[in-house]
Amino acid sequence: MQKSVRYNEGHALYLAFLARKEGTKRGFLSKKAAEASRWHEKWFALYQNVLFYFEGEQSGRPAGMYLLEGCSCERTPAPPRTGAGPGGGRDALDKQYYFTVLFGHEGQKPLELRCEEEQDGKEWMEAIHQASYADILIEREVLMQKYIHLVQIVETEKIAANQLRHQLEDQDTEIERLKSEIVALNKTKERMRPYQSNQEDEDPDIKKIKKVQSFMRGWLCRRKWKTIVQDYICSPHAESMRKRNQIVFTMVEAESEYVHQLYILVNGFLRPLRMAASSKKPPISHDDVSSIFLNSETIMFLHEIFHQGLKARIANWPTLILADLFDILLPMLNIYQEFVRNHQYSLQVLANCKQNRDFDKLLKQYEANPACEGRMLETFLTYPMFQIPRYIITLHELLAHTPHEHVERKSLEFAKSKLEELSRVMHDEVSDTENIRKNLAIERMIVEGCDILLDTSQTFIRQGSLIQVPSVERGKLSKVRLGSLSLKKEGERQCFLFTKHFLICTRSSGGKLHLLKTGGVLSLIECTLIEEPDASDDDSKGSGHMFGHLDFKIVVEPPDSTPFTVVLLAPSRQEKAAWMSDISQCVDNIRCNGLMTIVFEENSKVTVPHMIKSDARLHKDDTDICFSKTLNSCKVPQIRYASVERLLERLTDLRFLSIDFLNTFLHTYRIFTTAAVVLAKLSDIYKRPFTSIPVRSLELFFATSQNNRGEHLVDGKSPRLCRKFSSPPPLTVSRTSSPVRARKLSLTSPLNSRIGALDLTTSSSSSSPTTTHSPAASPPPHTGKVPLDLSRGLSSPEQSPGSVEENVDNPRVDLCNKLKRSIQRATVLESTSTAGVEGSPATEAAEHSPCRSPSTPRHLRYRQPGGFNNTERTCDKEFIIRRTATNRVLNVLRHWVSKHAQDFELNNELKMNVLNLLEEVLRDPDLLPQERKATANILRALSQDDQDDIHLKLEDIIQMTDCPKAECFETLSAMEMAEQITLLDHIVFRSIPYEEFLGQGWMKLDKNERTPYIMKTSQHFNDMSNLVASQIMNYADVSSRANAIEKWVAVADICRCLHNYNGVLEITSALNRSAIYRLKKTWAKVSKQTKALMDKLQKTVSSEGRFKNLRETLKNCNPPAVPYLGMYLTDLAFIEEGTPNFTEEGLVNFSKMRMISHIIREIRQFQQTSYRITHQPKVTQYLLDKALIIDEDTLYELSLKIEPRLPA
Repeated sequence: MQKSVRYNEGHALYLAFLARKEGTKRGFLSKKAAEASRWHEKWFALYQNVLFYFEGEQSGRPAGMYLLEGCSCERTPAPPRTGAGPGGGRDALDKQYYFTVLFGHEGQKPLELRCEEEQDGKEWMEAIHQASYADILIEREVLMQKYIHLVQIVETEKIAANQLRHQLEDQDTEIERLKSEIVALNKTKERMRPYQSNQEDEDPDIKKIKKVQSFMRGWLCRRKWKTIVQDYICSPHAESMRKRNQIVFTMVEAESEYVHQLYILVNGFLRPLRMAASSKKPPISHDDVSSIFLNSETIMFLHEIFHQGLKARIANWPTLILADLFDILLPMLNIYQEFVRNHQYSLQVLANCKQNRDFDKLLKQYEANPACEGRMLETFLTYPMFQIPRYIITLHELLAHTPHEHVERKSLEFAKSKLEELSRVMHDEVSDTENIRKNLAIERMIVEGCDILLDTSQTFIRQGSLIQVPSVERGKLSKVRLGSLSLKKEGERQCFLFTKHFLICTRSSGGKLHLLKTGGVLSLIECTLIEEPDASDDDSKGSGHMFGHLDFKIVVEPPDSTPFTVVLLAPSRQEKAAWMSDISQCVDNIRCNGLMTIVFEENSKVTVPHMIKSDARLHKDDTDICFSKTLNSCKVPQIRYASVERLLERLTDLRFLSIDFLNTFLHTYRIFTTAAVVLAKLSDIYKRPFTSIPVRSLELFFATSQNNRGEHLVDGKSPRLCRKFSSPPPLTVSRTSSPVRARKLSLTSPLNSRIGALDLTTSSSSSSPTTTHSPAASPPPHTGKVPLDLSRGLSSPEQSPGSVEENVDNPRVDLCNKLKRSIQRATVLESTSTAGVEGSPATEAAEHSPCRSPSTPRHLRYRQPGGFNNTERTCDKEFIIRRTATNRVLNVLRHWVSKHAQDFELNNELKMNVLNLLEEVLRDPDLLPQERKATANILRALSQDDQDDIHLKLEDIIQMTDCPKAECFETLSAMEMAEQITLLDHIVFRSIPYEEFLGQGWMKLDKNERTPYIMKTSQHFNDMSNLVASQIMNYADVSSRANAIEKWVAVADICRCLHNYNGVLEITSALNRSAIYRLKKTWAKVSKQTKALMDKLQKTVSSEGRFKNLRETLKNCNPPAVPYLGMYLTDLAFIEEGTPNFTEEGLVNFSKMRMISHIIREIRQFQQTSYRITHQPKVTQYLLDKALIIDEDTLYELSLKIEPRLPA
């Protein structure tokens, strides 16, 4: 075997001689030796793509050479100095220029070089880069792609030529056959001539009869054929074929238009911008060009080929076979995934590049091209986003008009299913990517950065402005007022809530965010949320009255530092309720996951997320549920379609509760079920957790040890199954407790073993017996029992584990032995729930369960490290399930009551049923203190009247009779009118209940009955717009009208500053009316500044691109704000019309519910934050005076009277 590579040494020496004489770059460089700290000075010479180095400048023979093709060169920092030399030596080393040559294969070590001058080093790097032929390789790759494309076209043309050649051969054969038939017919005719000559002697009457018969036969045949043709033309099959052909023709036209759009995108924007990026002063970099246009050029090449194939098939009409074309196209459509996934980022990069004036000017030149037809670059970048859905719609229409026995029916169905699958994957990837980009956008806004946002498991929940009470003032709350200017200015914080963390930032004058040095990043696992500070707390006395009950506390107990408290003030009660509901939901999810993690982790390394992931029913489709690939906040696949029963099951699943699922369900449940059904399900979960909760949710709680191979259920009717997992640890009472931790809203998980009311410590358990008993559920205890106090520490010497032997004769031990014997029958007892079983020994034993009673025997409270037996462990699991079920019901009810109070205001029966359920929960003697407090808070929120609601209503303003006389337009300032317009718009906007956004009621015939508040909002918008136009037209002279226009534009600009974009649109739409817009003399008097300002306002609220600018503005502004309601109604109508509520199998389209809920949540975010504007009756009376409004026809007549039409 050859071990070395031979080369022509003479030729190498010749190249070295040329390099010394004519080299591109020559000079001394220091080369790093094999040792890490030694450098040798060599004389280097570069010739073409070979780098030679010599021992000295006069050396004739090279010491070595490097082939540079395919390498890369980059600068490297100076290596760290190991020794402490003199200062001059250090400076000399720092001034040297280091760079490294990296080769394209693994076998070659990098070449490390340095030189004395920086300019010399840059020249060497540039020369090496040129010698690597990198640009030539890129050009070669581009040429190779074009070559492949041309080869494909040539192959297509060859196939078409072969087909034509075969057709010509077939036609030649057919011509020869016809010629032979003609010859045969001629011979037959010649043989028949003697017979015809004999027929000429027939009787003329016979000839007439035969002629009439021939005519009648021809007429009957033509009539019959005409009937057949007419019947076929009118048949459904012919009609279907005509529609099918029309669909194909339309698809070809659409494909041709799409290819033309891609051609303009590539040749009108992409390639010119690439050339501009290569100029001396590039307005844009190559990376930004690639980020903006992505793989649009490849998409254009693909569709050009597909379009050519379609045109070839049209040439063979009426035989249209398209399925094989889609078979060729489908594997290549995956390139759309990259484009769709990065489309939003592409638009963001384009928006950032537009900040450069040179680029913006250059882009406008390209957009002025007549081929663009006035369309912007963003429009062309959006076209590929809709191509896959367009193909799906086309195939759906084709299949609707393709008979089942058609030759390409199955192929078209396969193509449609593959396209739908690709569309789902693209949609899920976009959703996941948008969540990551949202986190990164927030991370970029923070000056110091925030590493926790780089965690992909972090899901954004909400953001908003809250006021933080300074710590120095918490002891002097009597001197602080909510309306204090200093408190507003110094304490205003921008807060961000994620599934695991809570960020508190300050905003600088430049708009940048800064994390607080102390308490800027709060880990929710260390936080306790206190809704209302205790009256006994000195820091909280009187704070409820002082702050209007808008304050809440977050107690933070970090494990490595002292605890501290953060006091925050919300702008309104609704805002406070929303924040508290979301924060508590995140805390509860984290703690519930932590609780189960410790329950299941004894000796096994399997964690709860892995166990949930191992449950195939949580991510695999079934007959009654279908999942998407996008994960929710609990890292479980989101539901795409599901039955109502499965949705209710997911709502009450004890393993997890996703915030986004809960929000979506509570926003949209009335579309597919009723509130009574939801409440009945929650009631069953609380009263009968072991029979109401599905087996799949309880299996993990009753897992047996992995060592058990012969486990079986004692009773076949038991709803629980045994699974092979490590046995969970027992429930023990911690010796230390914290009064703060005892006030937590949810079942406290022992995530910090240092302090905690409920300590589920891990212990090594002994091996289980072969037979594992079925776990039991204790019946409801007597009301006279003392509740279990888990926050009380047990430090008595009598309770030590060593006293087990002393308590053998204790009667309580006998009672627990009864419990062990009755464990197997507990499930049957609960499922039957008959009156006779209450007096049974099993019930008596269950009532004194050591897990639920404070009289638990000492030997069961504390065990030796050997662990608990199966009976005690089963009892612990029962207790955890009951408490977890109660906690889950309270969480859902708290979220429902706090965020969806309108459900109970409009349905008194529902409200009474919830009150009865909560009172029943309060009567439970085993209720934990934190559960009891949470239940009382929900009862208080549900029972209190709205008498303390300080919000104004439009009806109250209209009915005011003791107000002063309304002022006229001239006496009112622009600021006063803008503030009162904003106040009125927000009052009308926040009065819309979210139920009206469901079902497109505003587009029905009975819209005034189904959506009265939406119609009232629309009427108010029209009235305000009419008032603006009427006020302008009331002036007879030109100057007064021009002044009125300038004043209204100033009002609109102030509305923009107040984030009232509805008011901006009210005024701009009035100024754009034909009656106002045509007044050229009046507009000539309006100043240029006012016109420029109006153009800016119109651009902000323009409907172009589905209100693209307005959406971006709303995304970047903080509430309070008043958006334009029509934008959201258009989105909802698009969702309602585009997708059904139920699938063909009767499953709920939960993906649609999620989209609807997202829009409703955005609307409610702006509804819940109110303006702090004082109501001025004199201004609102003017704004609501309908006597000032002139109808549209009269306005136009006045306009013609003021400025008549010019003669044609």
